[in-house]
Amino acid sequence: MTQTAHPPTSPGKQMLSEQVYAHLRDAIMRGEYAPGHALKPQDLAREQGVSLAVVREALVRVVGEGLADRLPNRGFAVPSFSDSRWQEITEARRTIEPVVLRMSVERGDVDWEARVRAAHHRLARTPAYVPEEGEYYSSAWSEAHRVFHRTLLEGCGNPVLLETVDRMWTASELARRWSAHRNPDRDGVDEHRRLEEAALARDADTAAEVLAQHLTQTAAGLTGSTHQEPAKQACPASPT
Repeated sequence: MTQTAHPPTSPGKQMLSEQVYAHLRDAIMRGEYAPGHALKPQDLAREQGVSLAVVREALVRVVGEGLADRLPNRGFAVPSFSDSRWQEITEARRTIEPVVLRMSVERGDVDWEARVRAAHHRLARTPAYVPEEGEYYSSAWSEAHRVFHRTLLEGCGNPVLLETVDRMWTASELARRWSAHRNPDRDGVDEHRRLEEAALARDADTAAEVLAQHLTQTAAGLTGSTHQEPAKQACPASPT
């Protein structure tokens, strides 16, 4: 039986889809679309000057990263603050990450200690906010933050656990940004310092406890703050 071959996506369409995807991802990350905001393919296609097919392809990728939802008969939208997924992800992280950190503290070698110290130094020296990137924390700080947390756990020596942690980290990126935006007085600098100190002191109990508290604070920031949600701002005409 002969199967019908689907024509390959043209390089031009792939490039446009990548551009629209990058624009959408950055706009959501920067808070240009408020939680719950509808992402209408027709409007996005008009704004970006591309076809609906290109926009839908980009939206599917954004949904796959957990940065948007595909709603039955309602199109696409940015997730909301009240979405139960944030508490579910936090519960999973509180269950797994302190255990992995405990393993890391117990198994990590001197090279791991050096990497933890270096990662914390970079995080502490990277500005969390820069005017040109809007009200949410900067991409440079976001990456330094990810590397610090990832490095803390790498001493466990278990790639399967680390892959699980990586998936949860990606899934919770919006929650981190929203929580920080709604709770500007939170002392994250001190929380990260305490994590580094406990890990390098080889105090597994304290390190695990501090990490669990750290994760709880982020989740609480989405439900216990009265700060106003950011409104949708004007989107740039093209991706940056």
